[in-house]
Amino acid sequence: MAEKYPKDRFDAIPDDIERVGAHRAPHQKGRGWIGFAWAAVATILLIGLGVFGLYLINGQIAFTGSPAGTPTPTITSTPTPTITPTVDPNLNVTVLNGTTTAGLANQVGDALVAKGWKVQSRANASQSNITSTVVYYSDAKNAGAALGLAQSIPGATTSLTQDFAETGADLTVVVGSDYKAPAQ
Repeated sequence: MAEKYPKDRFDAIPDDIERVGAHRAPHQKGRGWIGFAWAAVATILLIGLGVFGLYLINGQIAFTGSPAGTPTPTITSTPTPTITPTVDPNLNVTVLNGTTTAGLANQVGDALVAKGWKVQSRANASQSNITSTVVYYSDAKNAGAALGLAQSIPGATTSLTQDFAETGADLTVVVGSDYKAPAQ
């Protein structure tokens, strides 16, 4: 087991010394503040050097967004170009029936052909609960034609999207339940 050694002078520690070991003395109170004070002095010195460096680079000290003497930019509005509705018989149009009304895609397709549009296909949409009639186009250059096609269908709106780009049609009409056939 453990060997027992005879007691010597290191085993008897006086009560007034408060030593932890033979070579250690207790820390003096307040020594932690010295490190904090050095860190604070170093921080203030670095900030001062940074401000001085900015003064050398800019020739001034400015704590605002724009340097003195620089005019504040004014915001000018650029007019948005107006889109002129056109009828382009060279564009392919697909008509999709988004309602439960049978034959609505054929009815709208016939009306568009009568107004000069080239309808390449007519079919039912993947959903039959569409409420708004929308003309979709995937290329911004067809915006005028999309607007012209929307004016050919009472109550239709236009939307730029890539959702129907894979169909190959330049314009896609999804007829919703808000469609009212024009009076004959």
